[in-house]
Amino acid sequence: MNGLSYLTPAGDSPWSTYLAQIDRVEPYLGRLTRWIDTLRRPKRALIVDVPIELDDGRVAHFEGFRVQHNLSRGPGKGGVRFHPDVTLEEVMALAAWMTIKNAAVNLPYGGAKGGVRVDPSALSRKELERLTRRYTSEIGLIIGPEKDIPAPDVNTNAQIMAWMMDTYSANVGATATGVVTGKPIPIGGSLGRVKATGRGVFTVGRETARRIGLDLAGARVVVQGFGNVGSVAAERFAAAGARVIAVQDHTGTVYREAGLDIAALQQHVNRSGGVAGAPGTETLDGESFWQLPCEILIPAALEGQITGARAQRIDARFVLEGANGPTTQQADQILAERGVMVVPDVIANAGGVTVSYFEWVQDFSSFFWTEDEINARLERIIGGAFSHVWDTAQQLGVPLRTAAFVVACTRVLEARELRGLYP
Repeated sequence: MNGLSYLTPAGDSPWSTYLAQIDRVEPYLGRLTRWIDTLRRPKRALIVDVPIELDDGRVAHFEGFRVQHNLSRGPGKGGVRFHPDVTLEEVMALAAWMTIKNAAVNLPYGGAKGGVRVDPSALSRKELERLTRRYTSEIGLIIGPEKDIPAPDVNTNAQIMAWMMDTYSANVGATATGVVTGKPIPIGGSLGRVKATGRGVFTVGRETARRIGLDLAGARVVVQGFGNVGSVAAERFAAAGARVIAVQDHTGTVYREAGLDIAALQQHVNRSGGVAGAPGTETLDGESFWQLPCEILIPAALEGQITGARAQRIDARFVLEGANGPTTQQADQILAERGVMVVPDVIANAGGVTVSYFEWVQDFSSFFWTEDEINARLERIIGGAFSHVWDTAQQLGVPLRTAAFVVACTRVLEARELRGLYP
């Protein structure tokens, strides 16, 4: 993939999906349309070689990326993923969606994302540490507490963030806790961060249900992905009286019409590494998951999971996007034609970056809030942002995704216009 691949995206790639979303929002931007190509081009894309010495003495090379899509509203903000399928085009799209997400929630950030093409399960803990530290050093040119702040994403966690923070701090000669978020609590992490994305998904889902007259008590919920996002969202919906009837992860799909015991399922996952074979559940094949009758479908795994073919079979009142970019542009159109509402990722899963913002603020002030304070602030910001997007959708007569992009793109392009061009 060459460095200009974003100009000619192919098929239903994440970047082409993002560009199609920008095309759809253009008619609603008025005078700001003059600046819209700002959103179609990443500001900066860094490709780095990440060589490490393996435990057996061999040297292995991995390809890493950090993309800053837009910095008009503040420093870059976005996660780092370690995955064998990471590509530059994927990271560009994820960075762009972070631009939209941060602006939709009105956080003072631009959008960024990073990744290394690696299967972390094939590395020992020491190899993983060496990979993380070398990657951090390689992208150290463009990250920093006031420049670009990474966070956990797919296959990265608080320990990875601790290594990143320590490496960056060693390289600049001072402890810089604010260079990453999602850190362990003892070194500047925030209470409430681990469950923040899942809590945000639930908050937005609850508010959507209220607006369409859906009672959560007894409502059927199906969830794809049972990591930090899917498991917490499932837990919160179950606590609200909903029936989580199916969960799918990389190991399989489990089903129980009366509702899964989420706590027991979590214990099984902790023991076995996945939902497959959970006691008291039926096993379904992977594609059957997508046609289960339900009120709420939550894709909370990877992007591109709801394809056009799957969209034709979905039987839900609304799709609540817990993952980034889980719905292809073809699927989006099919769901709209079939009357299935889609609550977009850029608002539905913004709880994580919102509490990351809280962590960043707390690190700067060295003053930390209680978990109750964190959760209350999260509820207020996410709830308010969703209300604004919902009202915009009603006023313009457009889907929620388009409304979220109208809100976000307007904020980003207004900042671009006010700042002007230099020189």
